[in-house]
Amino acid sequence: MPDSMSEMLQQDMECEGLLECIHSLKQIDRQVFRILNEVDDPLTVDDIAEEIDRERSTAYRSVQRLMQAGVIQKQQVNYDQGGYYHVYLPRDTDEIAREMQRMLNDWYAQMGQLIGEFDEKYSEESEQAHSPSQY
Repeated sequence: MPDSMSEMLQQDMECEGLLECIHSLKQIDRQVFRILNEVDDPLTVDDIAEEIDRERSTAYRSVQRLMQAGVIQKQQVNYDQGGYYHVYLPRDTDEIAREMQRMLNDWYAQMGQLIGEFDEKYSEESEQAHSPSQY
């Protein structure tokens, strides 16, 4: 992950990189998200662990990060004899894209305000430093 905005702008970015950039997700989370989008049916954590060739606990942590980011959802499947298990599937991509756009717009507005404050603060200080002293 780049350390500064200028590094980020110079980097070649893929659309999946937005998950890492906007939601601070990890490479493995991106892999899990891609798998969930490629399969026809929702997957259990055990299925995901097998697909990514990692321990169940690693898959579970990735699923939790993706759920917290709001890009996947959990469904409960009930057994006929009682009991249940959970499966995971991606949320609607249009919804995810709209939410990312909203977050980007909010960030852009906040950065614009900070740039305005920066300009105001330092242009005043610069004017004061360069104005002739009054005796």
